[in-house]
Amino acid sequence: MAASNEPSLALFLAEHYDAVKARYPGEGRRRWRLRVAELFWSLSTEQKASYLTSISQNPLTAESIDDAAYTNDDDPFDAISEDAPGVGILLRADYTDENAWQTFYSKLQEAEAEFASEAAPDEAEPAQADMDGEAPSAAQVAASSSTDAEGDTTMDDDDDAADADTEGGDGDEAASIFSVVNAPPADQAKFSGISNLAALRLLNDVDVRRAPKPPPGEKRIKPANRLVDHDGWQEVYAGKTVWIYDARSNQDQCARLVSPRSAAMYGTATADSWRARVSHVCELQVNLASGAMTIDFGGLDRWDYEERARNLAEAVRPVS
Repeated sequence: MAASNEPSLALFLAEHYDAVKARYPGEGRRRWRLRVAELFWSLSTEQKASYLTSISQNPLTAESIDDAAYTNDDDPFDAISEDAPGVGILLRADYTDENAWQTFYSKLQEAEAEFASEAAPDEAEPAQADMDGEAPSAAQVAASSSTDAEGDTTMDDDDDAADADTEGGDGDEAASIFSVVNAPPADQAKFSGISNLAALRLLNDVDVRRAPKPPPGEKRIKPANRLVDHDGWQEVYAGKTVWIYDARSNQDQCARLVSPRSAAMYGTATADSWRARVSHVCELQVNLASGAMTIDFGGLDRWDYEERARNLAEAVRPVS
């Protein structure tokens, strides 16, 4: 059985998750993982170094991680994230201009339909690299995706996100790339104006990794922040790619693409984002999902600084 000794939160979760779950019943997997992560970040530098040693000396098997409660417990937002079809999540976070939203959404549907038409029938298999090592095409990923192209992922007015469903017929599913979260009025406050970090914490699972190392001669950031580098560690997220339609989207018809971890460049941060026009988001999403593309701006820091500052400030607030 293969061991998983890549630095992560897994061993710490194995030691603390059950106790946190018992102390905060009913919160759900993602919230419990966040509370365990809070315990990890409260460790001293020496304790984190000791934990790193423990990982190498007592690695968990990949199977034990896959089978653990901290991986498989239910979460209130699973219905609109990991259980929803599609390879990306588009979260509507502004409800002030319905006409602008409908324009954006129509363009998104058109782009998804275009990708579906480019995919030949025999390409509608799970996308894999070919014999020459090339990544699958955007059309292949779109064909193998199963998000509903016609309807939003919606929430019942009287229920929580756990009762979200996806509208549209089965015949539309293979055409779509995104699960679209468009909340009814009763639930819009949960998402309106949401930050990148808050969206990741709702829709992805928190983890940690070793932070990228600063270049020779460059000092580590001060004050330390878990989204960049805290004692050589970084908070990261696992799950579907998150895109956010915000107030600016009403004017520029763009969405924020949210990064679940920093770029390789030291100083960039988990939850960084940049804006992409709706005409480009489908191609970007399928190429990101296939592994055909990574976004690093050629080693330049061109991420949205205002959103980064917002995330960094939010990251140090205690989980309530």
